[in-house]
Parts: sequence; C-alpha cells; structure tokens
Amino acid sequence: MAVAGAILGAAFGGWMNDKFGRKKSILVADFLFFIGAMIMAVAPASWVIIIGRIFVGLGVGMASMTSPLYISEASPARIRGALVSTNGLLITSGQFLSYLINLAFTRAPGTWRWMLGVAGIPALVQFILMLSLPESPRWLYRQNKPDEARAILEKIYPANEVEEEMKALQSSIEAEKAEEASIGNGLIAKVKSAWKNDVVRRGLYAGIAVQVAQQFVGINTVMYYSPTIVQLAGYASNKTALALSLITSGLNALGSIVSMLTVDRYGRRRLMILSMIGIIVSLLVLSTVFFEASSHSPAISQFESSHFGGNSTCSSYLTAQDASSWNCMKCLKASSECGFCANQPNKFLPGACLAASNAAKDACRTEHRTWYTKGCPSRIGGLAVAFLGAYIILYSPGMGTAPWIVNSEIYPLRYRGIGGGIAAVSNWISNLIVSETFLTLTEALGSSGTFLLFAGFSFLGLVAIYFLVPETKGLPFEEVEKMLEKGYRPSFFSKKKGVDPS
Repeated sequence: MAVAGAILGAAFGGWMNDKFGRKKSILVADFLFFIGAMIMAVAPASWVIIIGRIFVGLGVGMASMTSPLYISEASPARIRGALVSTNGLLITSGQFLSYLINLAFTRAPGTWRWMLGVAGIPALVQFILMLSLPESPRWLYRQNKPDEARAILEKIYPANEVEEEMKALQSSIEAEKAEEASIGNGLIAKVKSAWKNDVVRRGLYAGIAVQVAQQFVGINTVMYYSPTIVQLAGYASNKTALALSLITSGLNALGSIVSMLTVDRYGRRRLMILSMIGIIVSLLVLSTVFFEASSHSPAISQFESSHFGGNSTCSSYLTAQDASSWNCMKCLKASSECGFCANQPNKFLPGACLAASNAAKDACRTEHRTWYTKGCPSRIGGLAVAFLGAYIILYSPGMGTAPWIVNSEIYPLRYRGIGGGIAAVSNWISNLIVSETFLTLTEALGSSGTFLLFAGFSFLGLVAIYFLVPETKGLPFEEVEKMLEKGYRPSFFSKKKGVDPS
C-alpha cells in the first residue's frame, strides 16, 4: 500500500510543484510522511497500519520527484549532479540506518511500534529545516517574482554570472508564457500539451526510459528481499541473512558516494551505460550461480528421511514416483510444506526431506543439523553473495542516482513539475510490478530464471538509454532545452562530426 500511495503522491506532486512551488510541496510531503508514521506507531488494528502506509507512500512519492527538482534548480550547473546525488546518498544511508535502528529495537517493548514511529523523526527534522530555506529561484521567476529570484541566484552564482542566468531565465520563460496563452493552464491541458510539444516529449522519452529501467533491473527486489535471496544462496540462518543484507544496504550507500564524486566529471549518460553493462554481467553470473547451486544441491536420502520417523517425512516425497532422483531443491519446490534437514557432519551429503512442521524442524536441530526452507546447502553460495554485492556497487553510482538527476534537468521550466511527476509515476508503477511479482517469478522460474529475466530487461533498458538519453552534464537548463529542440541521436548514428554525446 505504501507503493500505491507513492504512485498517487508522485502524480499529485507533479501538479503541486508547478502550482504551489517546490518548497511547499516538500513541506506537504514531510507532513504526510510524519502523520503516516505516527498513525502506524499507535495503530490499534492492522487496517489502521494500512492507512498509515498510504500516508507514508503519498509523502514518499511526492518527495521522490520534488527533492531532486528543488536541489537541481537551486544548484550551479557545474556541481548540479553531485548535489542531486547527495539526495541519493541520504536515501541509501537512511536505508542502512533503518536496518541498524530496527536491529536495536528488536528486544525493546512494543518493538514494531518503535520501528514504525521513529521513521517520523527525519520527516519532522526536514520540515523544520525546510522552513528556513528559500523557494526555487526558477519557480519564483516563473511566478513574476524576478527580484526574489535574483536575490537567491546571487547566493548561488558568482556575481559575473548572475546577469547571464537572469537573461536566460527571461528568454526561456517568455517563450513558455507565449505558448501557455494558446494552450491554457489546466492540468489536463498541460499533460496534453506536454506530449504535443517536441521538446517535452523527447524529454519524457528519456525521463521515463531511465525511470522504468531503474526498476526493471530488479534493484528493489534485491533490497526488499535480500535476506530471502541470501537464504536462496544457501545461508539458512536468519541472523546471517539479515547481517549480509545489512552489508548490501551499506554497499548501496557507498555507491552513492561514488556517484557524487564522478557524475559531474564523467556525465550522467556515461555512468548509466557503464552501470547497465555491469548490472547485466552481474545478473548473468547470478543466474548461472543459482542454476549451478540448484542442479548440484544435496540428494535426498530415503534412509535419512525415515530416520526421523514416517510421520516427519514430507508427504510429497513419500508419494513421488521419482523419489530416488530427488535433491534438496526439488524437495523445497515440491511443496511449501517440505523442508530440508542437512546431513551431519557434512551438509553437502544426502539429507532428509521432512514436513515443514515445528516438530520436524526441532528434531532436525536437536541433532545439530541445519534446517533449510528457502535455499539449499551450496559450495558456491559465497560467490552468489559476492556478485550480489557487485550488482549493488555497479547499480548505485549510475542507475541508482543518475535517473533522478536526468529528470530534474531535462524538462523546460513550465513542464518540469508535470514531466518529473509523470516519470516518477512510471518509476513507482514499475517498482510495484517488479516487487509484487518477484516471489511469484522465483516460484515459477526459479532464482536462476528470474535473474536471467532481469538481465533481459536490463539489456532492453541499456538500448533505450543509448538511443533516447542525451548527456546533460554541466549544461544550463536552457541549453538542455535547445539540444532537445534539435532532437537527439547518438553519435554512432549522427551525421554530425565532432559531437560527443557522452
């Protein structure tokens, strides 16, 4: 429900950004998130938690497209990418911190209430600090407040560049107002005119492409289900899986720092292309590793299974015609009511396929054996975890932050809120599709097939980025608009010489 709320928040936030400004939109997002966190913390029933999650989702969706936009418009062009990447760093650092906080509250009275309630503190802090910050200078100029816009630009740019920025703003906004007079100022009219406008439509192709690609590489399934994926790699202990998932969250934050240091030097497009290539390689390796782990999982021994008594053996195994060919993975896939009890002292030797009951699990652990329900013992499980870490490190600097940077700078000012909102909605819808289908896909295709599918989606994303997304590194917003007016073609297909799109 939080993701569903985020979709609505992103859609509503686009309109609100253009109508009331970036600052007020962020304040509203903070308020909604704080209220949602408080509702969940004091919830007397599960349906109240759902309402709280919707409020939190509305706040997250609105902030997800407004914060990069606000930072981008209040930043000098030469360091704009690094400052927007800071937003990504704070998000990933917050995810890492939330793991630690949740771990700290696991033994506190009212555990889950503290976990949910404490999430409202950052929103409250940001709300208070945001009151002292100015509005976006570009939005102010658009609202016929040039003096206020100039005062803010004078704090951002050197004195000799302020007048140039003001002239560029004036030229751009006069052209937009002339167009607006013939179209109208309603929300529906704006959306229609956005798709009819060549510049905005080309910007939306690029903006939506990178946002959809960001989700269909499978990153949020890795973040949401990293403990499950680690268990699929053969680590049965919940504590070990949670500890390794904490590491993956830390790697995501580390990658955001790399983005801050490189995005304004090497460019958004180049980082995304390199990131996608690394993601595809990592997913292909993960697919291969999981396939090998599944194919070579320990066999099922009839002796080991009957060792715990006939009533403890999994019924699917007892009735199977090909029981002699079963291995651990086939046992687990046969039914959710089956579990694997590893051999002792060597977990890679044939083990037992037992009913996934508390009694069978206790009997298995009493003999100091390891109990598996999601994955199987594997000699190459460490390799899977290593490439899971590589996948995140390669994702974070490029596809983790660059799509938000691109969407904060690729639309004309008048359409920046609407364009960013449409792209953010596509991001959250993609997030919902991928996260809701991941477990179903792993059951239908297996872990190997699922990662192979994501590799295929990633390749399509790479092609879309190569053909649709121009480089915006260091360009003033007005120059980005002029570039899109001419239309973008990658250099390999362009007849123009001496143009480096990356």
